Amino acid sequence: MSRTFQPSVTVAAIVCEHGRYLMVEEQTREGIRYNQPAGHLDPGESLVAAAIRETLEETARDFVPEGLQGVYLARSRSSTSGTDVTYLRFAFVGRVGPTLPGRALDEGIVRALWLTPAEIVALRAQHRSPLVMTCIEDHRARRVPSSLELLSTDPSALGAASLGGI
Repeated sequence: MSRTFQPSVTVAAIVCEHGRYLMVEEQTREGIRYNQPAGHLDPGESLVAAAIRETLEETARDFVPEGLQGVYLARSRSSTSGTDVTYLRFAFVGRVGPTLPGRALDEGIVRALWLTPAEIVALRAQHRSPLVMTCIEDHRARRVPSSLELLSTDPSALGAASLGGI
């Protein structure tokens, strides 16, 4: 019997201001890692809503997506658990508002910080995935983001959390 391949769908926010990128420092099972504000798509939400939510949870800032930077696929094996996972990442380029006072960061997020491309390269060994650098390189190459209108979410997907067996 064959098993259906199911990559883990994630989203990321690519935000650059004054030559610095918004990044998060997070405590993981593998130690401190660096990533864009990013995370998993939850049942019942659109890709854009997931990017907005993850950015708020990890940086205490409102994210306004302006385009789709790219769609990325990568496979990773955890050095601690040995688990092999394929990630399908939707990276959105956009801007953020100011830090919201009193807003706590997600568990595991040490801090949000702004890093130059050179600083991000220097931390490459501690990137959460190879997609971190790929997204920065694509953004720096000035690849034109695609319109958010390319993304379509059928209303049936927004109720996925309550639908069983799909």
